Amino acid sequence: MTSARTRERLVQRLAGHGISNLQVLDRVRSVPRHLFVDEALQSRAYEDSALPIGHGQTISQPYIVALMSQALLDGVDPSQPLLKVLEVGTGCGYQTAILSPLVRQIFSIERIRHLMGDTRTRLAQLGYQNIRFRHGDGMQGWPGQAPFDGILVAAAPAGIPQPLIDQLAVGGCLIIPVGPVGSQELMRVTRTEQGLEQENLCCVSFVPLLEGTG
Repeated sequence: MTSARTRERLVQRLAGHGISNLQVLDRVRSVPRHLFVDEALQSRAYEDSALPIGHGQTISQPYIVALMSQALLDGVDPSQPLLKVLEVGTGCGYQTAILSPLVRQIFSIERIRHLMGDTRTRLAQLGYQNIRFRHGDGMQGWPGQAPFDGILVAAAPAGIPQPLIDQLAVGGCLIIPVGPVGSQELMRVTRTEQGLEQENLCCVSFVPLLEGTG
């Protein structure tokens, strides 16, 4: 279930579906996804599928995690390292773990307090040290730490929240699913000196991004 061969099959599947960033593929190979799901679901951890994690939330499909990570890394100037990344929707921490070694520091917001507490403990036990957590409303971002070189949002608002646009550095990019359930597009929004550039990457299916905290 957790063997290197099982993980390698997942990596090859993702590569066959267009994930070409070698750093991202190596992280998928390295991160123990089975530790981010309930014990009853661990036999399915290396399937390319989303799985429930409680509180009405899911751990995203590995392909989507890899696609969003690749879109973030490919969307910025490769000569400029990602120093500060905002993650909206910590969830179980799998996406956080994929990105952690690839950026200088992650600022991760989760609206569900109990979920955030479990994830903070899990990531600390796995040795990740460049992550700061906040229980808060992801719609509002983390203005005290802005601007961010990258922002990655793991839930879908109806439209792009203006605070997240405001907190994006020039040259930085925002990866975000947008739209109602059943009709969502994954978007990459890049801030340039001239304004904003938007790209639609693909159709996706995420839980809604909700206001407030729980």
